[in-house]
Amino acid sequence: MQNSPKYDDPQSTTVLVTVTVDDTVDGDYAFKTSFKIGRIEPCEVCIKSEFVSRIHASVSIENGEWWLSDLDSSNGIWLDGSRVPRVQLKEDMAVRLGIRGPEVRFRIQRPVVVPRPEIDLKTVKTAYAQHYFGKGDQKRPAGEHTMLIRTVFAEVQKKQKRKYGRVILALAGVMVCLGGFALYEHKQVTEQRSAAKDIFYSMKNLDIEIANLQDAVKGSNNPQGVEQFKRIEAQRGEMENNYNRYLAGLHVYNSKMSEQDRLVLRVARIFGECELDMPPDFVAEVDKYIKYWQGSGRLERAITKARANNYTATISRALLNEGLPPQYFYLALQESDFDPYISGPPTRKGIAKGMWQFIPETGLKYGLHLGPLVDMARPDTLDDRHNYQLETIAAAHYLKDLYGSDAQGSGLLVMACYNWGEDSVLPLVRSMPMNPRDRNFWTLLQKHRDKIPKETYDYVFYIVSAAVIGENPRLFGFNFDNPLANLNAQVTANTELRRVTTARSHRLRQHAPGAGLVGVVQKRSYRVRSIARMNMWRYFFIPMLPPATNPIRRLGEARRC
Repeated sequence: MQNSPKYDDPQSTTVLVTVTVDDTVDGDYAFKTSFKIGRIEPCEVCIKSEFVSRIHASVSIENGEWWLSDLDSSNGIWLDGSRVPRVQLKEDMAVRLGIRGPEVRFRIQRPVVVPRPEIDLKTVKTAYAQHYFGKGDQKRPAGEHTMLIRTVFAEVQKKQKRKYGRVILALAGVMVCLGGFALYEHKQVTEQRSAAKDIFYSMKNLDIEIANLQDAVKGSNNPQGVEQFKRIEAQRGEMENNYNRYLAGLHVYNSKMSEQDRLVLRVARIFGECELDMPPDFVAEVDKYIKYWQGSGRLERAITKARANNYTATISRALLNEGLPPQYFYLALQESDFDPYISGPPTRKGIAKGMWQFIPETGLKYGLHLGPLVDMARPDTLDDRHNYQLETIAAAHYLKDLYGSDAQGSGLLVMACYNWGEDSVLPLVRSMPMNPRDRNFWTLLQKHRDKIPKETYDYVFYIVSAAVIGENPRLFGFNFDNPLANLNAQVTANTELRRVTTARSHRLRQHAPGAGLVGVVQKRSYRVRSIARMNMWRYFFIPMLPPATNPIRRLGEARRC
């Protein structure tokens, strides 16, 4: 595009000068270059007036503009009644040489510049390409030079087509191979994931069989049954090793995974859930409940209390004796904060009591004596539910029964049953296909989310998130160590628990779910309620007696011994 014209170019602008002396035009001039005004002839504008000096002023171009400058004249240059040494000329302006001297009018005439139209480079390039490299207009004659260019270009283009055709075919072959390999890899990964899931859910079936056969084998003392039980456990261990190899091959626990996410998957696996079937938002949901724990001092206070009272070893030993993960320890935390004397609110099934919050019916079902204050939300020394050792053993049996029942070994579903009541959850569970793959907490949420209270949903995730924190509390900013670490040392030192376990094992097996249990529960429940009414006066009239003279307290102490 052509540059705009410069005003200091003599061919660009013209200065028209008109001299008026005594109201008479004395001369008209036109200049394209610098000039001078004066009284003598060498000046381009010569004015014969007594007010005009020999060389009065000069007109020159500076930076594209015209300027009028006084050359030390006697009378000076006057503009609008004021003497000025120098002034820029405008389009039309008049000055006087001396206050009463002749008038000099300047008009600047600029040429009209017609801009050249912008050239569309794309159009030009297209035209050149068509002219030299295209087929051209056959009706228009082409010069020898143009025809030579066209011939050479056609030969080069032909060679390039052959060359790049081979390259394209090679790349297409590579892409087909890569696509085939990717498809093969995807198919292999899909098959490996499916095989790993099959192994996992086969393990769950074995877990359920082991849970249901364990008490029978221990009670029968049959050597053949024990050997068969050991073979099943060995088979289960081999399947778990195969499953772990699949996980390693699928890079489920990869190096890019954070330690926190790794712990979430590990705890879910401990509770009987398959890592390969986790919902995509499971880790994020657990993280949300971890933040709830981090915003409260409840978890640290409860763990400190459990350690101070040796609850950790008691609970862990009872759970391990039943073949359950010791991480169910956190279920007691969620139920009661490890308070063995707590009582829940009245419900249609009675008042839940103790560290594991057994209702009267469940307590009787698992061999616990109910005290006379069964219908009152207050501690009762005659109620086994306030004996944390006895209630812990009963809770372990209860969890094991839930685990081996229609819950199909889903730990999260066991928690939901424990909180919501197995009579309420199991009908929903039984409506799902009889397949461990479809019998889990996620399927329950997917099919019956509107029927599950938010309390139960929170209950499950609070326990899972607490178990995740417990694996490495300092990773999450807590000032205590894993309470379940060194379990062997803890349970070995707890000799009192071993004594209670041995003494109660036969009795608890007798009260496992079976024929005639409903009648026993109903009969005993009626008897306990009768005792409660008969002895109620004792708890109103002599509760404040000193321990030495209080018969109720002495009876409770004798029962604890």
